[in-house]
Amino acid sequence: MVYEKHEKLHNIQNVKKIKNMPKTEIHPTWFTDTPVFCDGKPLCYVGSTKRELQVDVWLANHPFYSDSQTIIDTEGRVERFMKKYGLKSQEK
Repeated sequence: MVYEKHEKLHNIQNVKKIKNMPKTEIHPTWFTDTPVFCDGKPLCYVGSTKRELQVDVWLANHPFYSDSQTIIDTEGRVERFMKKYGLKSQEK
């Protein structure tokens, strides 16, 4: 009995049919220059599956980044804290 050594085929050689990936009919349309609007003003352009994006909060008008945070006082807790640690309140 004589055994023949077969050459091992690698990845692309094993495939009998070449498949077209990804399927074109299942993916949404991609818009590369989608404008982002905040309060009716254009902010920037990004890639998205929608033609335009509306946002309510942006870096420029977010209270944390724009230093317009207000401390909400509940039953004098802020004053007690400030008094306890000898801090001055930032009331404007």
